[in-house]
Amino acid sequence: MAVNYFYKAAAGILAIAAAIALFVWLNWRPQPAMEEQRTVFLRAEKFLEQGDDAAFSALSDSLADYPLYPHLQYEWLKKHLQKTDKVTEFLQQYDKTRYAPLLRGKWLDYLAKHERWQEFAEFYQDTGNTARECLYYWAVHETGNKDKALLEAKRLWLSGTSQPSACDPLFAVFMQSQDFTQALVWQRFELAVNQGNALLVEYLRRLLDKSEQKTAELWLQVYKKPYMVKDSGLWVSNDALTSRIFAEGVAKLAAVDIDAAIVLWDGRKQYLTVDKEVLDKVESKLAMVLYLHRDSRAYRRLQQIRQPDEKIREARIRAALWEQDWQHVRDALAALPWAVLQEPAWQYWRARMLAATGQGQEAQAVYLKLSAQRNFYGFLATDILGNGYTMGDSPVVVAEGQFASLLAQPEFKAVQEWRTMRREAEAQRQWRFAAEGLDQERLRIAAKQAEQWQWRQIAIMTLVKADYWDDLALRFPLLYVPEVRANAQQRGVDPAVVFALMRQESMLDSQALSPVGAKGLMQMMPDTGAEVAAKLGEVWQGEAQLFKPEVNIRYGSYYYAELLRRFNGHFALATAAYNAGPGRVAKWLPNRQMSADMWVETIPYKETRKYVTSVLSYAIIYQYRLQTNGLKLQNMLAELSGN
Repeated sequence: MAVNYFYKAAAGILAIAAAIALFVWLNWRPQPAMEEQRTVFLRAEKFLEQGDDAAFSALSDSLADYPLYPHLQYEWLKKHLQKTDKVTEFLQQYDKTRYAPLLRGKWLDYLAKHERWQEFAEFYQDTGNTARECLYYWAVHETGNKDKALLEAKRLWLSGTSQPSACDPLFAVFMQSQDFTQALVWQRFELAVNQGNALLVEYLRRLLDKSEQKTAELWLQVYKKPYMVKDSGLWVSNDALTSRIFAEGVAKLAAVDIDAAIVLWDGRKQYLTVDKEVLDKVESKLAMVLYLHRDSRAYRRLQQIRQPDEKIREARIRAALWEQDWQHVRDALAALPWAVLQEPAWQYWRARMLAATGQGQEAQAVYLKLSAQRNFYGFLATDILGNGYTMGDSPVVVAEGQFASLLAQPEFKAVQEWRTMRREAEAQRQWRFAAEGLDQERLRIAAKQAEQWQWRQIAIMTLVKADYWDDLALRFPLLYVPEVRANAQQRGVDPAVVFALMRQESMLDSQALSPVGAKGLMQMMPDTGAEVAAKLGEVWQGEAQLFKPEVNIRYGSYYYAELLRRFNGHFALATAAYNAGPGRVAKWLPNRQMSADMWVETIPYKETRKYVTSVLSYAIIYQYRLQTNGLKLQNMLAELSGN
């Protein structure tokens, strides 16, 4: 045992001696090269992983001017949160780095665990973390300002979601205070019901007086089984609370039986004891359900809403378009605020309305103005006028020395170091943080730098952040051209359309992964990929192969071509189906003849509507990038004959 101890001690001494020797050697040299510092950094990381603090310290002290030194210190400090002086020194010295908020969060958790509330209150910063916000106001309470703590506790408590357990001490003192009332319980009960939070609803029900728990149980049952509102025996009373339960039940019923909901509401609403806010909420719910169902009653119902918001105003226009009633379209457009009316979509439909109502000259003027824009509605206007598309391609120009100036900034030096060490995830995290501090001019330069590094997705997003839209080579990159051309030709699809799908789905990031599991360039779902593989007579080797560009492009092109065949070559329908699924699109088809632009504008899902307009306009832009000319947007929007 003694011998083993001796050897371990000796080994530790040798490691420290070696680290000190390296430290002395490095500091003896006037300016250690970046390569040498990188070597020291990697060794220091190993000592950190091994828990050898002495050897780590001996090396890390020589890296104070190395770009990744803040990272190294953060990694050490998060394991040594008891070192208060070193933590506070780091937070002060490196407060502009991305590591300061990370360390602050960990240290605040440490302070809370050890009930060091004075320090917690002093160093707290709001980052949107509810648990830490509750702890902060508990710290405020514990350090003497109880009134402020209780006021904020009330705000935090009134939530339809279950709050973190860190809030429990603060809520406990609030619920014992005179500020806590049954009215507040009812208020939160309603919020929880609307959120569908059954556990919270049951908890809140038990907080009510026994005389009110029966009413709460009725509310909960109506929420779970909205058909109960049909039982007239439940609504003998018209008191405020019973009326509110009835109103909420009708709103819930509307989602499953709109006709019954309308009959019940219209027959009883005048007798209810509810405020205007509740009345407007139910009216809006009924009208929007009719609108989403493309019901002929939608426009009239939407018109009756007394204080329409932007969502209701736009639904009126789309309901009128679905009716193909140009008088209603005109009235609905006239109700838009002037600034909203200037948006390309509403200018286009204003022009269509003018043309349909015999005001051709005025319509031409609007089309002409729209045709200068590079978007879905601008391209449609161009086709109506019979002109060529306007692209407005103006690449960002980077002057000599501007790249070097950007990369000389400390935060971007760190990006370069992570890239040099091939730690792309860290490099991109650092990039996103560094870009937050740039003005628009430097963001444009940064976007071009990301493009040079082939960070396509980051380049596009950085240029968007710079509010610059005219560098088409950067925004619409041409990658995997041979694979796209070959598969597009094989499937009878224009290559520009395949590129447009990839641009919308993944920004041409072959490793893209969506929250629901869609993968790769064309965001194929694994089940769809397996089905396509079987149809192509290929062995399905697992979902990981969807990250291979050649496989993803092959399967995605095949799947889109299948959708085109299913919808008789109609690009708008196939594109909508690629996003929302063919079953939904089949349900959305009109029952009478309708222009395709009108159908696209009335797609019930905002996401799919935006998806279709983006993909079809991107196809026109990619045609320009590929220097081909086979596509016209109006030809991709053939008229729908109706079911």
